[in-house]
Amino acid sequence: MAERAAPPRPVIPGFTYVRPLGQGGFAQVHLYEQDMPRRVVAVKVLSGEAIGPDEAELRAVFEREADVMARLSSHPSIVSIYQASISLDGHPYIAMEFCPASMGTLTKGKPARLSDVLDAGVRMAGALETAHRAGVLHRDIKPSNVLLTTLGRPALADFGIAQVLNKPEPEEDEVAMSIPWSAPEMVKLASTGSVSSEVWSLGATLYSFAAGQAPFELPDRSQNTRSKLIERIAKAVYRPVPGVQGYGPFDELISRALQKDPARRYASMAEFGEAIQGLQRHFGYDVTPLEIVAEAWLPRTGEIPVGSRGPVVSSMPGRQTRAAARAAALADRHGTDNDGVLYDRPVSPLRAGLIGAGIAVGLVAGIAAIVWATIGNAG
Repeated sequence: MAERAAPPRPVIPGFTYVRPLGQGGFAQVHLYEQDMPRRVVAVKVLSGEAIGPDEAELRAVFEREADVMARLSSHPSIVSIYQASISLDGHPYIAMEFCPASMGTLTKGKPARLSDVLDAGVRMAGALETAHRAGVLHRDIKPSNVLLTTLGRPALADFGIAQVLNKPEPEEDEVAMSIPWSAPEMVKLASTGSVSSEVWSLGATLYSFAAGQAPFELPDRSQNTRSKLIERIAKAVYRPVPGVQGYGPFDELISRALQKDPARRYASMAEFGEAIQGLQRHFGYDVTPLEIVAEAWLPRTGEIPVGSRGPVVSSMPGRQTRAAARAAALADRHGTDNDGVLYDRPVSPLRAGLIGAGIAVGLVAGIAAIVWATIGNAG
């Protein structure tokens, strides 16, 4: 069998390639060192082959994720974006905060401490409530998209398949899901995503952190095929976290988030986050702040046509660049014709006389200064 081709190493001015970090269905992620300011960054390179040969479609996915992350990355629990552009070899990329690990990897088969699970839950609820108030659905909430920053704090990543809330007519092929963290209405293709389905996905993600396995998975791996998982998710019969004692209140919390009927789940991420805070108080843990960015600080930018990005010329009134000011002065001195070509502007006799008189006065003053200096030296 032929070896899989190595992912491209995009050439980016001001960045030095270090090593690959990972590869998924939509993109590759590499570690780079930025020259100024000096820091390591994760660079996500979108793959044209992953989503089809249509270049416009590639640019649309790239620009949408860059815009969404730029709008939301002021939140402390959302991965920060530093730069987005096209590499010298033609690959769209997003340079973002480097997070050395993901909670999904660390907790797979290794249940996390309940205090850490609840802390992550409050932080993710605040991040997602902020996104929802900005009019954005994440649509891919799962353990591998909850990263850990260099300070060990959870941060939400990967808005590559995000969707604008209240979109009038979603396309039929716009249903995006990651089984087994998708809601029943998603796996049955009855919805393209909603706040309620995101509540389900966060609940399923927190269950995975606490149990070391996804909800609706069974110990017998042969029973965890895609079709069998979808069948169990559609029925939504909750199974308590296995192998632990005293998790009753946690199971009650998560079972509400995983209700089959969306109307019976938490009404918003803010409500879900507050419920998790209540559980922190119940167990005597430190209560994590529910951080939600005020709507006034969340810009709602309109859709920009794909491929229309480029340098922006400032239109601030009363400001001129040095080159523009020099050109204006040159044009004033010489004049321009209708095609903008410089020509010599005629000089009036009065203006010429004044210029000549000024030159004569200057010459007389210079000669007088020389004479007085000579007399002074002779004396």
